[in-house]
Amino acid sequence: MTATSTPLKIRRLTYADLPHVIALERRAFPTPWSLAMFVLELSKASGVCLAALRDGELVGHLICSRYDTVWHIMNIAVDPAARRQGVASALLRDLIERVGGNDGAQITLEVRPSNDGAIALYEQFGFLSAGRRRRYYQDNGEDALVMWRTPATLDGRMDDIPNVAL
Repeated sequence: MTATSTPLKIRRLTYADLPHVIALERRAFPTPWSLAMFVLELSKASGVCLAALRDGELVGHLICSRYDTVWHIMNIAVDPAARRQGVASALLRDLIERVGGNDGAQITLEVRPSNDGAIALYEQFGFLSAGRRRRYYQDNGEDALVMWRTPATLDGRMDDIPNVAL
């Protein structure tokens, strides 16, 4: 069986996963999250922290926090060796199911405008661009594209995006 045909298992991320999460972060990002950042997110009762495993190995993770009625995807990472194998899609599908995203939940995230693959993936899940956060990324000062998934964006409209400072 190849890695792409081996089924993924999506489950809650635990503190015991953190050594693997930190290693994956370092492989995936130029400015990875710190251990303290993950500990903080795991300690929030209202958040959703997910692990994607293939053959028992952590190949991706997703961190999502809830702020009032809005879910904010804070971090989604896939091991570079497992990219383009459906890991991010599986994590997003599971998150949307858990937070009621098919029943009207509002979900937002930031993404680098240069990350065409991620933007295309988010658009497949009904996210639309709503603006930019200037000089958001610390490593190179790149802006962030702010994307939303709401009942209206699923219909191609932007009329129910919460008023946020960009």
